[in-house]
Amino acid sequence: MTDNKYLTPGDVANILSVSPVTVRQWAQKGKLKSRVTAGGHRRFLQEDVQNFADAYGHTLAEEEGNEARILIVDDDRQLSGFLYELLSTLPYNIAVEVTNDSFAAGEMVHQFKPNVILLDLMMPGMDGFAVCKRLKAGQITRDIRIIAMTGYPSQQNVERILAAGAEVCLGKPVNKDTLINAIGKEFLERCGMREKLAG
Repeated sequence: MTDNKYLTPGDVANILSVSPVTVRQWAQKGKLKSRVTAGGHRRFLQEDVQNFADAYGHTLAEEEGNEARILIVDDDRQLSGFLYELLSTLPYNIAVEVTNDSFAAGEMVHQFKPNVILLDLMMPGMDGFAVCKRLKAGQITRDIRIIAMTGYPSQQNVERILAAGAEVCLGKPVNKDTLINAIGKEFLERCGMREKLAG
């Protein structure tokens, strides 16, 4: 990274593979040094981001050619299969894994190391609320972005999962454009484009 260049919360989120909301929370708590512009926007020096990463054990992503690692956790095999195909056919550099078992999700998280999880709320055994809370309580997993999905998007369910640490809660059936917007086009573009297959 080049010093003395100001970054937006979105830039820092991409570098640290977290959400912009997490970056703003770190800044508000004083963990990550920031400046506030006359317009009220937070800006970050690259050297401060590097110092923060060193202090808190975060790995900086390369500026180009990152891989988006998306884990789908949903016991609905038809929907998870649809999401897998959808994400696998996008023109971005995305690796996708699926687990239909909420208990197996923990092991999959540590093996696959996703930076985004698409998480169903209503699953047998450990539901999405419990999975989300456990991930956000873990030092290694707390910065993973969680996008919740549910066929029952009641106000209570939405508020509960957001309070547990999810960024957003999408209703099922999941709309392609809504999903891509939730994951973030800037994030996907920063991860790079797939190489076109010859022939």
